[in-house]
Amino acid sequence: QVQLVESGGGLVQAGGSLRLSCAASGRTFNLYTMGWFRQAPGKEREFVCAISWSTGSTYYADSVKGRFTMSRNNAKNTVYLQMNSLKPEATATYYCAATSRPIATPPSDYDYWGQGTQVTVSS
Repeated sequence: QVQLVESGGGLVQAGGSLRLSCAASGRTFNLYTMGWFRQAPGKEREFVCAISWSTGSTYYADSVKGRFTMSRNNAKNTVYLQMNSLKPEATATYYCAATSRPIATPPSDYDYWGQGTQVTVSS
């Protein structure tokens, strides 16, 4: 089993920044890709970005390209999401997820999920 714990959410004004963290523990050696997703009230969970544990290659949703940056620290089994120039529409619960598959975007491709951390962007 793999456990994922997110942190770093909060309230920020539009145009501001936040950094989310996700620490992985347990049987992490089988993991290939880590992803961030978000879900706003009444909406489906949507892909934000993903990173390969081994190569560091990243993939971003068009809506966040140029403003969000995902990174990883293999020694700490932790991934990060730096969010800049935040917009009110970014308000959502942000989830960290893990999979043994190469970089993928559908939530159904991910096997493990964190509990989520709330991000609220005020206008």
